[in-house]
Amino acid sequence: MALVLNTGANILKKHTGVISIGYIRTANYSDFNPYNLASLKRGTGGRSSFNGIVATVFGASGFVGRYVCNRLGKIGTQLILPYRGDFYPMQRLKLVGDLGQVLFQPYHLFDDESLDKAVRYSNVVINLVGREWETMNFKFDDVNVEGARKIAEAAKRAGVKRLIHVSALNAAEKPKPHLLSGGSKFLASKWKGERTVLEVFPSATIFRPSDVYGQEDRFLRYYVHTWRRQGHWMPLWENGEKTIKQPVFVSDLAAGIVNAIKEPDSAGKIYQAVGPKRYLLSELVDWFHRVMRKDKDWGYHRYDMKYDPIFKLKVTLTQKVCPSWPVGHLHWERLERECFTDHVEKGIPTLEDLCVNLTEMENQIPWELKPFIHGIYHGRDLEDFAIRPEPPKVAASV
Repeated sequence: MALVLNTGANILKKHTGVISIGYIRTANYSDFNPYNLASLKRGTGGRSSFNGIVATVFGASGFVGRYVCNRLGKIGTQLILPYRGDFYPMQRLKLVGDLGQVLFQPYHLFDDESLDKAVRYSNVVINLVGREWETMNFKFDDVNVEGARKIAEAAKRAGVKRLIHVSALNAAEKPKPHLLSGGSKFLASKWKGERTVLEVFPSATIFRPSDVYGQEDRFLRYYVHTWRRQGHWMPLWENGEKTIKQPVFVSDLAAGIVNAIKEPDSAGKIYQAVGPKRYLLSELVDWFHRVMRKDKDWGYHRYDMKYDPIFKLKVTLTQKVCPSWPVGHLHWERLERECFTDHVEKGIPTLEDLCVNLTEMENQIPWELKPFIHGIYHGRDLEDFAIRPEPPKVAASV
């Protein structure tokens, strides 16, 4: 019983009969339910299989999107990956699935026709699209609120079974201000985006991740970037002593999203995607520099940013000169969110409720920061790399 899956036309051929998912045509297959893609499952469960899930992943070319697509492709998911602008950043994702299992579809966030094409044959839609700083073309509400609404409406029109929407931890209607008088516009837009999605698609699953770290992230690479420091000195709000963070590893977040798709009871729920331990921000940043061999002997020093007007001027100029892509991701909105303590609400499930074994930072950070070790290619003895720097202390408050 040979089955050929042609993803380009979404046509399934079996012997001489033809079954089209788009405009249902069946021939001599009374036992086949064209509305149930799970009945098409074929294979042993790997990349060369088809597990019955056809998933459209918006924001697939982003940091988290690449991990989610890889995990979905690994279990035999057919992927439809919409992209905006140039195709070349997307083409690497061809490798996440077997030949013909990964489709690409150009789209625009405010073009209903392109959104409908992207979700027409899917039974799962994942929205990873987000905007961490405002540009001339897209403001926070444009992407995080109206864009989320457009995707949810397209999924509803197409009769999609599951919608996964990624929001942010600490999202609130009126976030507490620290450095910006009006508070974080990003967190406020994420809160409105959640409400909008649930209003349109009540059975949507919401993920609220804390700071996500991993390869090509915007957490570790934000703090290790030379533009974030003042020479060898690191400015932090309140010296980093009043902020507690609970970062999550990107693979754990991706695993939670995939597990939510396979768990029917996750529909309509909100999940907090946080790591297993809580740390003072000061401890984390100091530890990052110890791992990179940029400790006090190197000249590292941490201080309160309120005493440094030059750093504040640098942030403002960076934001004005490079509005579309700030150098080192340094801008006032990022600094404002940096001040927030990760608040994990009791009663709201976490990734552990989706059977995710969380990764401890102590086991992962040395690998992630290895390329940034000071003098890694010269002036180092082999014994130096066997020395594990002192890990960060876990924050007392939970």
